[in-house]
Amino acid sequence: MPHADPRTRPMAVHVNHMLAHASHALGVRDPRPLLGPLLDRTFSRPDNDIGYADNRLTPGAVPFEPSFSEAEPDTLRFTIEPLGPGASPVARRDEATREMRRLVSPFFGRDALNWFDERSEEWRGFGGLGWMNYGAWFGSAFDEDGLYAAKIYYELAPQQIDALAPGLARLTRMAMTEMPSLSPIFTSIGCKKDAGSQRVTFMHRGPLPLTALGPLMNRMGIGHQLPSLMRVVGVALGGRFELPNGGVLVGLRDTPEGVEMKLEILLASLPDLPARFLDLLRLGLAERPRQVAALERWLTAFGVDDASEQGHFSVLSVRVTPKAQARISLYVRPIEFEMADSLEDSRYAAA
Repeated sequence: MPHADPRTRPMAVHVNHMLAHASHALGVRDPRPLLGPLLDRTFSRPDNDIGYADNRLTPGAVPFEPSFSEAEPDTLRFTIEPLGPGASPVARRDEATREMRRLVSPFFGRDALNWFDERSEEWRGFGGLGWMNYGAWFGSAFDEDGLYAAKIYYELAPQQIDALAPGLARLTRMAMTEMPSLSPIFTSIGCKKDAGSQRVTFMHRGPLPLTALGPLMNRMGIGHQLPSLMRVVGVALGGRFELPNGGVLVGLRDTPEGVEMKLEILLASLPDLPARFLDLLRLGLAERPRQVAALERWLTAFGVDDASEQGHFSVLSVRVTPKAQARISLYVRPIEFEMADSLEDSRYAAA
């Protein structure tokens, strides 16, 4: 009996295999018993279905994005665009919201669920549905005890700024006044066992010299961290201190300790990502050996060890707070989930 073409297997088989391997390698709880049904619904099509490439999370690849966080080095973190190709933005938003509510109460408590419901009310409702592009993304993190955090990313329209918590709304307006090139695009709402947080993320229009962040950072009380941010970015990008149009997101969060700023660099937008990017990133962490060791474990867990492989690295983010110098996060697009070959086959067949 002939074997079925392995490429016709659901993409969920590959996603589940990667998560099983990564959770074992990182020594964390396997996410599959908790998130398996969501993953099956999201990745139900065959793994060569070019429809996966049409997404807003990882355009051109399967919408599954693992990330390493220096601040949380011993966790397995990943984000997905729920429900797969063809789902409506409203369906994705509703699916991500259901997953958050399903997980938050049993793992983080009834008070956490009440907090989430209050913070997300504007984005769970019926207003403004016509303008949504993708609806929502869903993120989670696991440690050795199980679910460590859950997060939802809702599209954010300018008219929804008033629905943010008062402190975050003031911070958002202040940022847009100080830097008119910033346009809000989504808000993320995250829950952990002992805390909840909400962030607004902006797209920066036009090229961005890093020094141009100085006035905004001064207004937010974190201007003294600009040299730290520039040092990390400059080392990792081989001396580049200006980022191209369409290549920068800026996230802001209001915390009890002050403002946290998160600079996200979309690496695909850079015309000259250094071939030694990983080595340079390690160099930037050289004074923090625990984080270097954690990064090495994480890279091995996801089979990412060659910066010359196109598509491996999607985002480098750098965050600072009034009391904490620059800390990095690294987001990847696993090479197994790139859709370039399937897209090429589709163009060839149509020719």
